[in-house]
Amino acid sequence: MPRRSLGFAAALGMSALVLAACSSPSGSDPDTENTANSAPTVAAKGNNTVAVITHGSAGDAFWSVVQNGAQDAGKKLGVDVQYQGNGDPAGQARLIDNAVTQGVGGIVVSMANPDALANSIKAATAKGIPVITINSGQSRSAEFGAIAHVGQDESIAGEAAGAKLKQAGRTKMLCVIHEAGNIGLNQRCDGAKAGFGGATQTLQVDIANPTDTQARIRGALQSDSSIDAVLALNPQVAAVTVGAVGDANSKAQIATFDLNADVVTAIKGGKIIFAVDQQQYLQGYLPVTMIKLYRDNANTVGGGKPVLTGPGFVDKNNVDAVAGYAQRGTR
Repeated sequence: MPRRSLGFAAALGMSALVLAACSSPSGSDPDTENTANSAPTVAAKGNNTVAVITHGSAGDAFWSVVQNGAQDAGKKLGVDVQYQGNGDPAGQARLIDNAVTQGVGGIVVSMANPDALANSIKAATAKGIPVITINSGQSRSAEFGAIAHVGQDESIAGEAAGAKLKQAGRTKMLCVIHEAGNIGLNQRCDGAKAGFGGATQTLQVDIANPTDTQARIRGALQSDSSIDAVLALNPQVAAVTVGAVGDANSKAQIATFDLNADVVTAIKGGKIIFAVDQQQYLQGYLPVTMIKLYRDNANTVGGGKPVLTGPGFVDKNNVDAVAGYAQRGTR
């Protein structure tokens, strides 16, 4: 399946680069050298730990795939990956501060709330610790001193999702935002509105309370029967939306961002028409590889532009090809 092959090829390609970086033209190992030619911004060698700090809560289906990617890369490259998630921006900032204090060799961080993390990330880069941002906060990444950003452009992805719903003949869309203060979710909805072009409205819910979320979506559908499309922004919301559409006896079609096993099953059963796939496994795997290359060989990736992992689409035409990967936790 083309999208999986692309992600797999990217991972293999990065691994090949690591092998190339492990030996200089003379056959020496850059890990055993500390020459005057080393990049001045690289933290002191010897600490082979990468802290991956995200805004995802423990056990979240999406972030568990990111964690799998980071840990898989660490195992293959001999890097000690320490993964931590905290949905509270202040708590996430404290985790970054702790990593800086410990003198880790690199930090990978998602920035759903960039302003709350700005001082902590800048403190890391000021000490020469390479930082790569992932998933969210792309527009602020370089400003904070990160060497790269890996993820999906949320505005572009949202626009593509809206256009796909329009192509499906939908005329009024409800976009469900499940986390207040997450700029990436707003970018998704704004992009979807632009791509959809028709009547749209947003609904704010709290995914921490799925029962209330389902009730709110059901209420919106019952109060406006002209809504014929619901765009969820994560798999958990998609699951409760399926229930809400049934409860409301609505004919609205459901689309979602991101994959998990439940979404795959719903696509197979015709209850969700497509999922926007940002291949979050790569958002864990690639940054660990990139930090390894940066520390060992002063390589940078992206040329100042984000390294995009999406968007792509999973629908009834290709869902069987990715189902097994979702089950094993890599899609």
